[in-house]
Amino acid sequence: MPQRSTKKFLPQRSALTVLFVFVFAAGCKSVIDRQQNVTPRVLRDVPARNLAYRLAADVTPPSTDIDDSLDKHSAVANDFSTKRKDEALLRTVVSPDGRRVLALYGTADEPGSTFRIDLYNSEGQFLHNLIPPDLSCVFPETVTWSPDGNFINFIAHKRVMPSPRPTPPNEPEPEPGASPVPSPSIPPLFSPVASFSTEQIYICNRDGYDLKPLTSREGLIYFYFVWAPDTHAMAALACKEDEWNARELHHKSPAGRPRLIAPDGSERLLDDALTDALPVWSPDASKIATAFDTDVAIYDASGKTPTQARLPLRDQLLAASVAYDQKTTVRKATNNSNTQAASSTPSVPASFNPIVRLDWRRPETLYFQTAYVLLMPSETINTFQRWHVLNISAQAAVLK
Repeated sequence: MPQRSTKKFLPQRSALTVLFVFVFAAGCKSVIDRQQNVTPRVLRDVPARNLAYRLAADVTPPSTDIDDSLDKHSAVANDFSTKRKDEALLRTVVSPDGRRVLALYGTADEPGSTFRIDLYNSEGQFLHNLIPPDLSCVFPETVTWSPDGNFINFIAHKRVMPSPRPTPPNEPEPEPGASPVPSPSIPPLFSPVASFSTEQIYICNRDGYDLKPLTSREGLIYFYFVWAPDTHAMAALACKEDEWNARELHHKSPAGRPRLIAPDGSERLLDDALTDALPVWSPDASKIATAFDTDVAIYDASGKTPTQARLPLRDQLLAASVAYDQKTTVRKATNNSNTQAASSTPSVPASFNPIVRLDWRRPETLYFQTAYVLLMPSETINTFQRWHVLNISAQAAVLK
């Protein structure tokens, strides 16, 4: 039997080899393309737990914008000085579009720590009262407009109504049939609004109507909140009454548990630990940052399975404090009441203090300040103020 020639099959095998190499290369390119497609292009796409960081200690403080929050709107201030001389204008808050102004003011029958709010237009014309008579506003620095200008927010609790003044013995009773003495003014009508004995966050629309409590957890004190840049939610701090009183007794800043609150009032607790570092939003509104002593905490603000990251900075900050003290020839204030108790330990530099403030202007750059703060009855002690920065990026494993 003649042998079967294989020569005619060689071209076919060669073609199969080329085809296999082509398919293999195309498959590799497809895998590479898929990997490139899942690579985060911006930090907002990186979960908090997958963030990497690099600390740069003792840097130049971030540039600060001129704070005009204490400047009072001239037209509104003029209305108070001419028509409302018995009321003290405390602060004005202008809407983002500049067309509305909130006037915060105190009255003779309000305790010194509480105030009321009225709504004005930009020409200084009074529009209407914002606060029902059974509410008292607190924490004037938290009164704000939402970034889109559609909502007004403030913190308030149930008003402690003063006891009625008894009729003096020498004041004659009105004669029968005498005409009643007219009231000097007619109070505005308000729809019923729930009130609580502890401080809650309230919300209403830009015209000052549809007022309602955004939070309603009796027993918790909500003392701070800040809107996300895109107005999708707010970050807040709240604590229990006994926790507030204990901090106040020891002349410490209020501390609360950070939480995320949606415009519909739904709430997500971010951490069960207390912090006195006010939470800040990333510029892209994807994350929230706060601090616990010398740790920075970052939380995802959205997603079905949000994550969080705890960045331990104690060792790095301690080393930076040693270098700082040597450079600035700062002496360890072992007997100085203005330093931390921990600073009396020879191994701990006097400049080593907890994180008290954060500033997040760019997604990849998170500034924070360490300092020693003590709220004395007559003064606030704030020493060893030092700024540091965290350069944030995605972990290398995420980018592979």
